[in-house]
Amino acid sequence: MASTSNAIIQCTSSSSSFEYDVFVSFRGEDTRNSFTAFLFEALKKQGIEAFKDDKDIRKGESIAPELIRAIEGSHVFLVVFSKDYASSTWCLRELAHIWNCFQPSTRHLLPIFYDVDPSQVRKLSGDYEKAFAQHQQSSRFQEKEITTWREVLERVASLSGWDTRNERQPAVIDKIVQQIKSIVGCKFSIPASDNLVGMESHFATLSELICLGPVNDDVRVVGITGMGGIGKSALGQALYERISHQFNSCCYIDDVSKLYKREGRLGVQKELLSQSLNERNLEIRNVSDGTHLAWKRLHNAEALIVLDNVDQDKQLDMFTGGRNDLLRKCLGRGSIIIIISRDQQILKAYGVDDIYQVKLLNDNDALRLFCKKAFKNNYTMSDFEKLTSDLLSHCQGLPLAIEVLGSSLFDKDVFHWRSALVSLKENKSKSIMDVLRISFDQLEDTHKEIFLDIACFFNDEYVEHVKEVLDFRGFNPEYGLQVLVDKSLITIDDDDFIGMHDLLCDLSKSIVREKSPRKPWKWSRLWDVKDFHKVMSDNKVAENVEVIILEEKSDILRTMRFDALSTMSSLKLFYFTNWIKINFSGTLAKFSNELGYFYWEKYPFECLPPSFEPNKLVELILLKSNIKQLWEDIKPLPNLRRLDLSDSKNLIKMPYIGDALYLESLDLEGCIQLEEIGLSIVLSPKLTSLNLRNCKSLIKLPPFGEDLILEELVLEGCQKLRHIDPSIGLLKKLRRLNLKNCKNLVSLPNSILGLNSLEDLNLSGCSKLYNTELLYELRDAEQLKKIDIDGAPIHFQSTSSYSRQHQKSVSCLMPSSPIFPCMSKLDLSFCNLVEIPDAIGIMSCLERLDLSGNNFATLPNLKKLSKLVCLKLQHCKQLKSLPELPSRIDFPDDESYFEIGQTGLYMFNCPELVDRERCTDMAFSWMMQNLQYQVELFDCYKYGTVSPGSEIPRWFNNEHEGK
Repeated sequence: MASTSNAIIQCTSSSSSFEYDVFVSFRGEDTRNSFTAFLFEALKKQGIEAFKDDKDIRKGESIAPELIRAIEGSHVFLVVFSKDYASSTWCLRELAHIWNCFQPSTRHLLPIFYDVDPSQVRKLSGDYEKAFAQHQQSSRFQEKEITTWREVLERVASLSGWDTRNERQPAVIDKIVQQIKSIVGCKFSIPASDNLVGMESHFATLSELICLGPVNDDVRVVGITGMGGIGKSALGQALYERISHQFNSCCYIDDVSKLYKREGRLGVQKELLSQSLNERNLEIRNVSDGTHLAWKRLHNAEALIVLDNVDQDKQLDMFTGGRNDLLRKCLGRGSIIIIISRDQQILKAYGVDDIYQVKLLNDNDALRLFCKKAFKNNYTMSDFEKLTSDLLSHCQGLPLAIEVLGSSLFDKDVFHWRSALVSLKENKSKSIMDVLRISFDQLEDTHKEIFLDIACFFNDEYVEHVKEVLDFRGFNPEYGLQVLVDKSLITIDDDDFIGMHDLLCDLSKSIVREKSPRKPWKWSRLWDVKDFHKVMSDNKVAENVEVIILEEKSDILRTMRFDALSTMSSLKLFYFTNWIKINFSGTLAKFSNELGYFYWEKYPFECLPPSFEPNKLVELILLKSNIKQLWEDIKPLPNLRRLDLSDSKNLIKMPYIGDALYLESLDLEGCIQLEEIGLSIVLSPKLTSLNLRNCKSLIKLPPFGEDLILEELVLEGCQKLRHIDPSIGLLKKLRRLNLKNCKNLVSLPNSILGLNSLEDLNLSGCSKLYNTELLYELRDAEQLKKIDIDGAPIHFQSTSSYSRQHQKSVSCLMPSSPIFPCMSKLDLSFCNLVEIPDAIGIMSCLERLDLSGNNFATLPNLKKLSKLVCLKLQHCKQLKSLPELPSRIDFPDDESYFEIGQTGLYMFNCPELVDRERCTDMAFSWMMQNLQYQVELFDCYKYGTVSPGSEIPRWFNNEHEGK
């Protein structure tokens, strides 16, 4: 075996200039039917070309011309010294000529001492002494020739070789063969061919996975997988050619699937054994015989076995008795089994040690491969640069597509390239699509439907959303998606987004079209605006259509009839984004009652069809619609999870949705005519988000139920809202409450102080909101718990009506006792506050505090706010001093915590501030503490500080003048 994993190298045949790899010199009578016979067989099995002389060649006194050519044309010389070797003058003349060829070259000469003491050969003693005594007595040989023989024998016998007397013959022969293999090198010459572009990074990773080298003390089984056309087979072949010379037994079956279909598992088994044993005419009568033969003949063999294009589990079940692991158990240490399949599940089921996922080519390698095919060089011709870029964008790094496309454009002019690019957008190469289609055809029917849905609509979508839709479609997504991942048809990245190669998407769309190419109303799915427009314009019955998702911008839809929608009785998903102003015509008499997901931006009608039964609806989104009222009667909504009517400016009334027990999200933002939302809105026990932002006509909220789990309530910009119902205190799960710019809000119920889960409270711009002394007198947590949520609300009025003596309590929004234990973000900006309560200084979770635009003169001690990273005090025109800031900040180990504009100290337009130098020093000291931590933890910083003054602090000595 090679000594390190670097054994995977660019391999060329080191013996390419020789006719033979090995020439074996031996005395036939001594070893022809024993040692050398086994040696020649072992060399043959390894594909090593060894010259084997015919007995008829050795006639006469001189060496036959055939032998001279064989010696001169060989790379390695093996000399088998046996007891009577020196008695053969033929062997001695042969050895002398070998020595003459060996001396001036880089060839290799290796002695083997068979049943003879090496010292006898070197010293010419024993049988060798007797042999030379006979030669000297003979008158046929000159003294000069005999002297040459002596010298050559001594020199060759002094070289490093093998003594067979102390080891078993098979072990010695194995060592000899391995030595020759390491000298001769790889028997295959691998040119720098196109399909090896980008392979080196694959080889580097694979060498680690297969543990190539002496460190591999076990049988390694590795899988190679990837989508069709990505280069799995090319990688497997190249790897085999580069490392096969390091193994005693080798086998590469290039299409297991095809062989299995033609000859069954006996055929696969026979091919495996035939290649591994290097016996082309191997006879195996049945699988049982083959199983026994594999165990007997491959036992402890150091083998490399590559099984390519395995597409079913049973194709690897080639031995009897369920012995799928027979190869792993019988092969010797250092053996490697590589299985290549599009389906990861096959590899996992077989129990591979590792799986290597072949990736798409990067941009540079894709360009290199394309240039080799299209231009027969490594660079792009100047007139073709833009076209090359456009063409490669269609291939997206898929080697098969790049090779086919590049080859088709070789030696073609620019006009042909442009025509090909236009054609490519409509019709993909059949040779590419046929390869990709194989994986689709092997899927079960349900998995085909999942594949088509993802390809047509959900590529690059969040996996949880896709699972929800597929579950509604009845497709068992958990298992189905994993099947597609295993077969390399989709990917799911670390951010849980589904990905599919564009060529697979194109394949899917062609599959949807293929039965009725010019009749889109007969298709199951519509995604192209032109096809949708044709269906609508022709007003054909489209009862097969199940999904319509249109996101493309197109002027073709400026006028549109929608009557055909009424014929789509099987429609389950409808997603229509109205990018341009459309002139609608026709009527919408009915909708499919199968609809589960209904998204129509700028829905043009004032209501949904009266006959529509929404009992299967999961999601209803009608952004910027012309809706006045969804429907009049009460309709069951047992599956509804999300309802979004945002920016429907004509909406005046919400229907009863009390039956929507699974409603999670309701968005009515920008519904400016809506005065009330109705009691049924807040009856859903699953509701977590309620957005009423900029509902400018909203007068009041309904009382909240006790079993609500609402987490987010947005009332920002509800300008007519004056009071909040005290039942808000029941929302124990509420995490975010946004009352920003509720400019007429004059009271908050004191029950709000019991919202212990609240993390984000925004009261910015609530300028009429002032506390009474009732709130100010609440001093401890126990009193807070006793507050009756139905009790008197906190009333507010303008400060002008308050006497001077009440100013301490006026505008104090919270008591001094610990409250809001989870509060991390508090915005009290522009609330006309004249005093900030001490309680803020003990809100231990507070991270961001905005007090800008208020009228207080002092702040409480903030030293205990160990998590505070942002403090805003700009436009506090009465502020006189800065309080103590936290001396130590407990930063989280999360870089996203430091949002730009959300960290730092902002303090400007504070004209009454005294001792500015002290304030500036404090501000910069705090800033440096934050910066130091960010740089140490994340090697970056996102921090801002704005403080009063015109000079940089004295201690800040690293000054640089900006340009």
